[in-house]
Amino acid sequence: MSRNNVRGPTSALTEFLRESGITPTTIARRRATGDAANGNQPVAGPSNSAQNIGDGENNGEGDEQTTPRRRARNRRSGYDSDDLDEPEDTPATKKRKLTKAAQEKAKEKAKKKGKKGDGGDDGDEEEDPYTALSKSAWSGAPVKPPVGNLEKCAKCEKEFTVTKYTMAANPGPGFLCHKCAKESGADPFKKPASPRKRKAPAEKRTVVNFEQSRFPTLASLCINIITRHIDDVEALGDIGNINMDQIAKAISKNRSLTPENAHLFYDVQNTTLTLYDVTNLTPLGLCALASLNPNLTSLRLDKCGRMDNTVLSSWSNSLPSLTRLELVGPFLVRAPAWQSFFASHPSLTGFLITHSPRFDLECMTALRKHCTGLTELRLREVQKLDDEFVDIMKKMTGLTYLDLGYPESSLSEEALVELMTGVGQGLTHLDLSGHVLVTDTFLMEGIKAQARVLTGLALANVPLLTDEGVAEFFDAWAMKCESDELPSNPPLTTLDLSRNTTLSSSALIAILSHSGATLTHLNINGWKGTSEESLNQIAARAKELRSLDVGWCREIDNFVMKAIMDKCEKVKEVKVFGCNRLTEHCPRKRNVNIYGVEAHMQVV
Repeated sequence: MSRNNVRGPTSALTEFLRESGITPTTIARRRATGDAANGNQPVAGPSNSAQNIGDGENNGEGDEQTTPRRRARNRRSGYDSDDLDEPEDTPATKKRKLTKAAQEKAKEKAKKKGKKGDGGDDGDEEEDPYTALSKSAWSGAPVKPPVGNLEKCAKCEKEFTVTKYTMAANPGPGFLCHKCAKESGADPFKKPASPRKRKAPAEKRTVVNFEQSRFPTLASLCINIITRHIDDVEALGDIGNINMDQIAKAISKNRSLTPENAHLFYDVQNTTLTLYDVTNLTPLGLCALASLNPNLTSLRLDKCGRMDNTVLSSWSNSLPSLTRLELVGPFLVRAPAWQSFFASHPSLTGFLITHSPRFDLECMTALRKHCTGLTELRLREVQKLDDEFVDIMKKMTGLTYLDLGYPESSLSEEALVELMTGVGQGLTHLDLSGHVLVTDTFLMEGIKAQARVLTGLALANVPLLTDEGVAEFFDAWAMKCESDELPSNPPLTTLDLSRNTTLSSSALIAILSHSGATLTHLNINGWKGTSEESLNQIAARAKELRSLDVGWCREIDNFVMKAIMDKCEKVKEVKVFGCNRLTEHCPRKRNVNIYGVEAHMQVV
């Protein structure tokens, strides 16, 4: 006889019961256990005994011949009807092996039980799901009587009719009438709060810009190739100064300038050098820059955050002809290094720095003492700038360019008026953006009374300026000063009054009346209250515009834009962020870049 463990097909229900541990053996054992508990002990016997088959004489013999094989077949198939009454110490009573899914489920239950900390024994066996009490029996929650029944209130003991709003007493048992339920602080008629809807994630929008793409020239194609292969261009030789600045701008976009390829821009004959991103140049590389360009007279370095005292000390000796220095981010240079540099360069005429928190009053004193011919001064985002600087700067009567924008603390209006008294008559460019203490008084007493040749003015983010005050200032600026016979200030060419939300139509009309004919750059970003009629005056009066920023001027629409496109023939760039009246039919013009048309935004 074959001993292979082969069995025939079974139904899906039989297979499911077998995997769940439900077999005839376990069912019979559970039934026998129940009968024993009730006092009815059944008499078990083999199903193939002689009494059942009617052959008493061959009882024992038939058992010996047939039982072992039948038992083996029944155990292999999972049905053992002859062993229903096996003793408890037989292997049939051993725990069955759990499947992997059942084992994982048992582990999860054990973890939950451990977290509850109910103090139960770890060795307690899991309850049988067939004999365990239902969950409702353990919950202790009272069963609500049917609607319409009469119940006695657990508090006032009056009878009332049960409704769907009837509430259980707390503490129980029993239920409360509506009156007692309200007195207990609960409102039986209150509707359950609807679940809060989860806010949808904010839409990410891409604002479309109209940029004029022209057919690239051969020079631009070469510049792009050089930019992509900047590390391999040393063998090209002389590229020419005309395209060198364009290459420097191109490689600054992806921060590709390194000490190895920076030699492309170095030459002993260089007199001017501009690099727009020198983040990757180490202090040693910045020292090498000065050694390989000893004849520089003008140097501009942006993002020079790794520059320190050793670099500036090296420049004091390596760049003897330097007359103009422009740096963005030299925040590691300390005051003694600045003072030594000023002492070694008395011929300095331009000193322009941005974001230098260590530049203090002593540095300013050294600059005034040694560099007497200074004409350009920028101290932008200098933390230690205060009114004491004014006592030194007002003596620099030769200044033509002055930028004191965005200090940590605004200079007082009195100090700024005093500064304009000293240097105002020679200034051609003035930037006092971010000085939040400036008011209309400074416009009249500082600029109108002192400025004579100013062509560029920036007063961005000066919240105390008013629409009426700015309008009065520009209306009166064209007239001669009453105190003397000096000529009035000529019209401006660049004006930045952005982020001043109080300015509106009156100020814009006065500006265009005074300087509209000569303005090339105008920035009124944030003038949200400006009327459509005054915005139309831009196209009528400012026909020399090259750059215009009217972002967040809410009255800008297609008709205003069409007038600007048609009448401002020299305009090259227009920014219209926040102008939501512009539609998808916003006028366009060849060679004019329009940025921020929200009607063309794409939701991603």
